[in-house]
Amino acid sequence: MLTPCARGVLNGAMDNRDRARAMLAYIDASPSPFHAVANAAQLLSAAGFVEVDEKRAFPADVQRGWIARGGALLAWSSGERPAAEVGFRVLGAHTDSPNLRIKAKPNTGAAGFRQLGVEVYGGVLLNSWLDRDLSLSGRVVLRASDRQARTRLYKHERALLRIPQLAIHLDREVNTRGLVLDPQLHLAPLWGVGRPDERGLQRFLARELACTAEEILSWDLMLHDVVPATFLGLEGELVCAPRLDNLCSAWCAVQALLDAPASDGPIRVVCLFDHEEVGSTSTRGAQGPLLEYALERLVAARGGTRDDFHRAIAASLCASIDMAHATHPNYREKHEPEHWIHVNAGPVIKLNTNMRYATDAEGEALFQLACERAGVPVQKYFHRSNLACGTTIGPLTAARLGMRTVDVGCAQLSMHSIREMCGADDPALMTRALAAFLAR
Repeated sequence: MLTPCARGVLNGAMDNRDRARAMLAYIDASPSPFHAVANAAQLLSAAGFVEVDEKRAFPADVQRGWIARGGALLAWSSGERPAAEVGFRVLGAHTDSPNLRIKAKPNTGAAGFRQLGVEVYGGVLLNSWLDRDLSLSGRVVLRASDRQARTRLYKHERALLRIPQLAIHLDREVNTRGLVLDPQLHLAPLWGVGRPDERGLQRFLARELACTAEEILSWDLMLHDVVPATFLGLEGELVCAPRLDNLCSAWCAVQALLDAPASDGPIRVVCLFDHEEVGSTSTRGAQGPLLEYALERLVAARGGTRDDFHRAIAASLCASIDMAHATHPNYREKHEPEHWIHVNAGPVIKLNTNMRYATDAEGEALFQLACERAGVPVQKYFHRSNLACGTTIGPLTAARLGMRTVDVGCAQLSMHSIREMCGADDPALMTRALAAFLAR
C-alpha cells in the first residue's frame, strides 16, 4: 500500500508501471554485467549518444558520448560551458550481482551425473539458488589468429542446469537446525547424465558459437535464473526479478540521463561500474581509475588544464545509487525502529556515521531538494546499531575523487537472493529524482 505522500505523487502519473516494465525488460535481457553494458549502450545510442574509443583522444565536439570497458560503462552529456565553471553531476551504480561463476576447468560429475564446477561470486544467499531452472551467460573469448582474440557475448535462453537440494529424508533437521551449504561440495549444478566429459563445456559452447572447441581461449561465464521478471501483488504493486541489486539502479541512472532536460549547467555523467560485489578493486571497479581518468579527459578535450579538472571536482556532486533495505515484515527486529523503510514510498537516502555510506548533511540536503523539485517523496535509512552495516561504491568514489557524494537507492526485500523484490512505482520515482538531481 502506498504511503499518503507517494499516493499523491502518483495520481495522474500514468507511466510508472510502464517504466517498471521497461526496467524489468532491461534486467531480463541482462543476465551478466557484459549484457547490462551492451543494453545500456543500445539505449544511449538510440538517443543519439556516440560511442568513443577510450584508446584514442576524446573528441572535443562530442557532447553526448559513452565508453565501455568490459562490464563497465561511462556516459556523459555536456553543454558549452567549461567544466571548471559548472562541475560534474555524477550518477554511479554497478552492473554486477552476486551469483555463481564457471571455473576454468569446469567439467566434473559423480554418481552418473555430469556437472559444472562453480565459484561463488560476492555475498550470495546460497539457498536461493537451489532447485532453480538455471542457464549460462557472459562472454567467451575466441582465437581470431595466432596473435589476436575476439570476444563474443553469450546468453542461453532455456534451462540447462539445476542445483538439487538434498531430500528432507536425508537431512531430517534442516528445518530446525538450518541449511548449511559448503560452496565446494554442494553447489556444482547438474547439466546432464553420463560420465564427465573433460571438454564437455567447450564442445557445447563450440556448437552454440559456431566455432571449434580449440578456438575457445577463455570465458567469463555465470549462471542465471531463466524465469522472467514479473509483477506481483493484488494490484501488481510489486515486482520480482533477479539482479534488482543493482540493475534497477543502473537502469534508473541511464534513464535519468536520457530524461534530464537540455542544460548548460553541470556536465552530466553516468558511470556503471563492475565488481562492486567483490570489493571494486579492478580496472573497471569503483576503486580503479575509470571515472577519474574519464572526467579528467573530458576536461582536457575542451582545452582545460589539470587545475581546471580539480576546480571542476570541487564543484561536483555524485549520487551513488544502490538498492536499500525495505523493512521486512517478518523480521522487524532486524531494522532500526525509528527508520522503517517502505516500498513505493520514494528514493531512500542512506546514512551511516561510520561512513559505510558516503552521505553527509550537505549531500543529504541537496538530494532532498532534487526530490522536492521532482515532486517525489524521500525516505532516510539508518542501519540498526547492533548490526554490521554494508557499504557501496559511494565511499570509494568520494575517497578517490574527493567529490561530495550521497548514497541513495530504491527499497527492496530479499537482497542478494537469486530473485529480489521491490515496489513497482519506485523505479519511476527514482528516475524522476535523479533527472532533477542532474539538472540542478
